[in-house]
Amino acid sequence: MIDRQFNRVLFIAYQFPPVGGVGVHRVTKFVKYLPQFGWNSSVLTVSNPSVPLHDESLLKDISAGTVIRRAKTFEPGYGLKKKVSGGNGAGRKNRFVSGIKSFIRTVGNTLLQPDSQVLWHPHAYREGMRILNDLHHDAIIATGPPFSSLLLGARLAKKSGLPLILDYRDEWDISNAYWENKGQGKFSNWLQTRQQQHALRAADVVLATTPSSSQAISEVASRAGSRAETAFIYNGFDPDDYPETTASTKKDYGNGTARFRLSFIGTLWNLNSIEPVIAALEKLCKTSPLIAAEVELLLAGRRTEDQNAIVDRLEGQPVAVTRLPFIDHSEAVQLMQSSDSLLMINSDLPKTQRIINAKTFEYMAAKRPMFVVAPEGDVWDLVQDLPGTVLCEPKQIGRIADQLAMLVEQHRCGFVHSASDWVIDQFHRKALAGELAGLLNRTVLFKSTFDQIADIQKLGAKQQHDTEGHSS
Repeated sequence: MIDRQFNRVLFIAYQFPPVGGVGVHRVTKFVKYLPQFGWNSSVLTVSNPSVPLHDESLLKDISAGTVIRRAKTFEPGYGLKKKVSGGNGAGRKNRFVSGIKSFIRTVGNTLLQPDSQVLWHPHAYREGMRILNDLHHDAIIATGPPFSSLLLGARLAKKSGLPLILDYRDEWDISNAYWENKGQGKFSNWLQTRQQQHALRAADVVLATTPSSSQAISEVASRAGSRAETAFIYNGFDPDDYPETTASTKKDYGNGTARFRLSFIGTLWNLNSIEPVIAALEKLCKTSPLIAAEVELLLAGRRTEDQNAIVDRLEGQPVAVTRLPFIDHSEAVQLMQSSDSLLMINSDLPKTQRIINAKTFEYMAAKRPMFVVAPEGDVWDLVQDLPGTVLCEPKQIGRIADQLAMLVEQHRCGFVHSASDWVIDQFHRKALAGELAGLLNRTVLFKSTFDQIADIQKLGAKQQHDTEGHSS
């Protein structure tokens, strides 16, 4: 039953449970907590997602008042996408096969703008209009990537007249620069610049996840001639995902549980390359092999072939390396809580100082010290005062090695930080949903007032025209 005492927002979210991965959590947790602030949600998502990860455990967070509509996409399955990706070792051995794959990727990237998920639009637009006609909605939020969802949001907002919020989980320009298999030619850059400008001009609010990203997107919006308000709401954590525990028992992956465990949970690729950490561990193996022998590097999640090759350099070294595939969120939480330090990585590349990885907040909730290897920027500002935080730039290989050695010595002495030292309530997903509800309330009120003023102006202009007609 639909409760009309609540407002209702339509989320356009290609990535939504049972799709897995870190990009799913933001909308899922908004949907969970918005009803506590007077907003129910509808979600327009895909019925046959072409994605690498699934996580059924996330379905539990969808609140009872949520209406979900799923529309089919014409995309090929993810297995086929993977076969033509650029990271296949067999492709490098066979120039002909590699050339065919490169040609397919180039054609796909040129024809499917801004991304392959645009093949979702024909069915998604029809299903979106159907749900807007079936139920009263007060606003639309389109979240990206994929950035074609922002274009879909602009189209539905124009047709329905509803206020539109564009939620940039990542910046469009940064994603295009670093995504795997996303070679951008001049035509693609030209077209996508105009596509982004079109979406921004349709928006009432543009939302980012960090202060610096909000400022950067505000400048893009201004150049596009958009009048949209710009704001940011951090990603966060949900305490419901983190059972209270005073001490976690390490799971033994065959490397012994007495070692100092440094864990990275998530995807390793060029935007967060593990190269600096591996170089530092190699240095530690040469200079202090006994200390290196007390380190366990645990990696859980998807890794590109290039990143796996970098990790391979530790084979035969004293450091113990554990590699796990993607694990569901509940298991990831247990792994975080069983770690001695949690590794946060951002590569030293243009604009990456504006990135705060969503896993940062998950690490916070686990209340384990963070070992940050990233350019100085927003993520440093966010975590520098948290207990046990270590901050290193990717180029500081010697400092990374020294800090790891120091942490191993502390671990040997049994030093731990108290769980009560973490002051992080402002990043609770409920608090952040409250921020979004406030933004929705202001946006809907402003849109309503603006439309009323526009109607009055139109009526006045019509009356003046009629008067002038009678006078003549």
